[in-house]
Amino acid sequence: MKYRRLGSTELPISVVGIGTWQFGGEWGRNYDAIEVRDILDRARELGINLLDTAECYGDHVSERLIGEAIEGRRDEWIVATKFGHRYKGDFRRDQLWSADEVLRQLDASLEALRTDFVDIYQFHSGAREAFDDPELWPALAEQVKEGRIRHLGISISKNDDVYQTSHARDVGAEAIQVVYNRLDRTPEGDVFPTCQHHDLGVLARVPLASGYLSGKYQPDATFDDASDVRSRHDREDVQRKLEEAERIRHEEVPQGVDMATWALAWCLQHPAVTCVIPGCKNVEQVEANAKAADLATVRDDHPQAVAVA
Repeated sequence: MKYRRLGSTELPISVVGIGTWQFGGEWGRNYDAIEVRDILDRARELGINLLDTAECYGDHVSERLIGEAIEGRRDEWIVATKFGHRYKGDFRRDQLWSADEVLRQLDASLEALRTDFVDIYQFHSGAREAFDDPELWPALAEQVKEGRIRHLGISISKNDDVYQTSHARDVGAEAIQVVYNRLDRTPEGDVFPTCQHHDLGVLARVPLASGYLSGKYQPDATFDDASDVRSRHDREDVQRKLEEAERIRHEEVPQGVDMATWALAWCLQHPAVTCVIPGCKNVEQVEANAKAADLATVRDDHPQAVAVA
């Protein structure tokens, strides 16, 4: 595994992390504590140290499963979670952005995670009005002072949201989470240069483009299961992505290299990117994801590269 400094936090983040939305139960199956523990145990064996979750991946369900799995080994993990929503099921959320509401969410997240602090607490895909709330960020800064939050971050909803990115330092945030993959390079335009200018760490979510870059699907694939978020995507856009993914598989992915592993490593080539956070359904997917750190395209001279004993 390779590690990079997350912006100015000095946290040594593994270049491959684990996204945990799937643990919340919205993706057509539920996980139990043993399954999650097996996945996370194997991840640590492979050097992965970042977990990214949220209060609304289930009603703190993902957080609770993680908390149980890492209890007694909290110091081995960098835990990132998020705030701003209440789970309603079927990919629906209430919006809860007032300072009082967010502090209640923090209490619930700490309880679910069985920890006294969160390493990275992220504003979760909120609108500009919520971001500009004059009471929110001072309340969170107080939590940082009290040690219940180590660092603040922003998970931007739109890939070109340079407003929240450029104002991250103003609100005390040190990291940006954004959708970035071979099929969606939007952040390269303004968001990544802004992150580099302000020394903001970057967590690249959806690095496999919702599975379109997994190498599993032919151009004529369809997604009709209501529990599959791709069933909600525009059909013409789905077709375009599948065709482009097929072209990439033939023209860009080296022979003998797993496409999903390649897609993760592709994201890591950009000098702004600290870490990719793919989801994983099982131990085998964790192992495949971790191999992205071994590909030659993951440069040892990355500006954020750090050595970990």
